[in-house]
Amino acid sequence: MGDTTKIKIGIIGGSGFDEPGLFENPVERAVTTPFGNPSDVLLEGFIKGVPCVILARHGRKHQYQPSDVNYRANIWALKEVGCTHVIATTATGSLVENYEPGSLVIIDDFIDRTWGRKCTFYDRTEGGPKGVCHLPMFPAFCASARDALSHAATSRGYACHHSGTVVTIQGPRFSSRAESLMHRQWGGHLVNMTTVPEVVLAKEAGLSYAAVALVTDYDCWRENEKSVCVSDVLEAFAKNVKKAADVIVDAIQILAAKADHAYLEAHKDLVSSAIMLKE
Repeated sequence: MGDTTKIKIGIIGGSGFDEPGLFENPVERAVTTPFGNPSDVLLEGFIKGVPCVILARHGRKHQYQPSDVNYRANIWALKEVGCTHVIATTATGSLVENYEPGSLVIIDDFIDRTWGRKCTFYDRTEGGPKGVCHLPMFPAFCASARDALSHAATSRGYACHHSGTVVTIQGPRFSSRAESLMHRQWGGHLVNMTTVPEVVLAKEAGLSYAAVALVTDYDCWRENEKSVCVSDVLEAFAKNVKKAADVIVDAIQILAAKADHAYLEAHKDLVSSAIMLKE
């Protein structure tokens, strides 16, 4: 019997990735969830024949700061409309010399420096799932989706690091120099404000999740260099966001062409095995 899994890919756009020019037959869809409303309407359509859904993480007017994004509603909404995968873009600062601004990074791990963000669906919310979910976080990201992104970046000849640990800070402020130096000591390669809890929730929802980070700056750890500022980040992101979009478009083709979807079942099985529930 053939694999009848229907692939549908959610794309969560970080800063500057909210103009879907390559989208065929886009239809806006408003979704509500037990966890509230997502950041914006979902835009459903096709990218080169593959069903996709685009969601602006911060809202299309960029109205939500990182700590105010309803990550739970965003992930739940994408799952609700049938997504099997989520691919995200994120603007990041670099904590190491050779992760240069303009390069892409296929993140493979994270350090969580956020606080107060809702990071589980299993919290007795009305209409949400039952029990307590103790989900392993290694590996944090889906290997199959990361491979697809890596292959896509390599094929296009883009400067790309195929692994990297991101330190997710609470924001909206940038790091102090002492914090930036500490993040380097911890082994962080990148710093951003959105990967956690997004990756955690996608994993908890049983989805394949991977992220393309776009390096925009060197944060503030380097001696004799001015600190990061918003205008620099936006300029660097705008200059390189086409690369991230190219890589995602190509990765979608790679994922859609995969015949073996055992990895998608494995994501769901992992969640089932992590739930503690006393009847």
